[in-house]
Amino acid sequence: MTFVSSAGGAVGPILLVFAAAALLALALTPVVRRVVLRYEMLDHPEARRVNIVPVPRGGGLAICAAFILVATTFLLINQQGRYISVPFSLDTSEMVALLLGGAIAAGLGAIDDLLDLRARAQLVGQVALAVFAVFLGITIDFIANPIGPGVVRFEGVVAGVLTVFWIVGMINSINWIDGLDGLSTGVALIAAVTLGIISLTIQVGEPLIAILCFAFAGALLGFLRWNFNPASIFSGTSGVQFVGYTLAVLAVLGSAKVAVALLVLGVPIIDTFWIIVRRISQGRSPFSPDRTHIHHRLLDLGLSHRQTVLVIYGICLALATLSLLLSGVTQLYAFLGVFVAFGLILFLPTRGGFSRPDELEAETYDGDSPQEG
Repeated sequence: MTFVSSAGGAVGPILLVFAAAALLALALTPVVRRVVLRYEMLDHPEARRVNIVPVPRGGGLAICAAFILVATTFLLINQQGRYISVPFSLDTSEMVALLLGGAIAAGLGAIDDLLDLRARAQLVGQVALAVFAVFLGITIDFIANPIGPGVVRFEGVVAGVLTVFWIVGMINSINWIDGLDGLSTGVALIAAVTLGIISLTIQVGEPLIAILCFAFAGALLGFLRWNFNPASIFSGTSGVQFVGYTLAVLAVLGSAKVAVALLVLGVPIIDTFWIIVRRISQGRSPFSPDRTHIHHRLLDLGLSHRQTVLVIYGICLALATLSLLLSGVTQLYAFLGVFVAFGLILFLPTRGGFSRPDELEAETYDGDSPQEG
């Protein structure tokens, strides 16, 4: 792994935005908690929840506000590349897609946190959000060629449809891994740091994108202080949608880092895919709840809540390390290897057998799942 010559000059801004976003999210989260409590935006204990007392949701608004304020401030200060050069491949509309799109994602999620929207309405909102991003220039133009040299390029409608699928899929992957305190927040934090580091290498060479990734990571870290077990606030649908959308867009901005994102986020992405396959193979709706997610398997093995979260963090850190050490093609091969391994694990019988939807102990995230609710 070799860094670009300008990476050293980016270290100062990276540390600044990371610390600023972390402190801002740390301070804003209790404020958001008081507001959502006033509007009774709560997750109440029930069969499909892991919490045993009502817990406020909507904490994703604090992550969103911290990231957007810090990122926007830096971009304004850095106009015309005053401190960090702006990639030629990056234009204003893409920054609007990242920041305004993220705000819209959090806003749509907050509406669900307040009103408990139907699953279909949420899915329509996610697709519309992804189309908005594509309209502003966020598209997956290429990926590493897994069967030969060079890259596979996408254009027009194909690129647009692939990007919409990527954004909606990322949102729901974060959603479905969000079943334990601090789980999705920590996984997203690892992914954001990894995308930031890879952006500083000669493989990508985009220090400005790295700074945005670390600003996002800082916001996640500040919120994690309040979200880690025992959580005093959940990220809710506002957090799921904002985090999933922002990770998806950051992975596409500039030189597409889709292979990196696939590998470092392999746990939620692969877990989501195989759970859908398993449910369909059992003749059930792919969105029907059960206890077959990877975190449920670890809990069934006897691990505690915190131990399960830390084990998944460890898996994600290992995959993040692989993504930094491997090239684009080998990243895809590694992802496929993890894909097969997870499939075998998730299809093995659980200690208690298959749970029927009406016998659930927990199929949760920090709010009602737009697909599984």
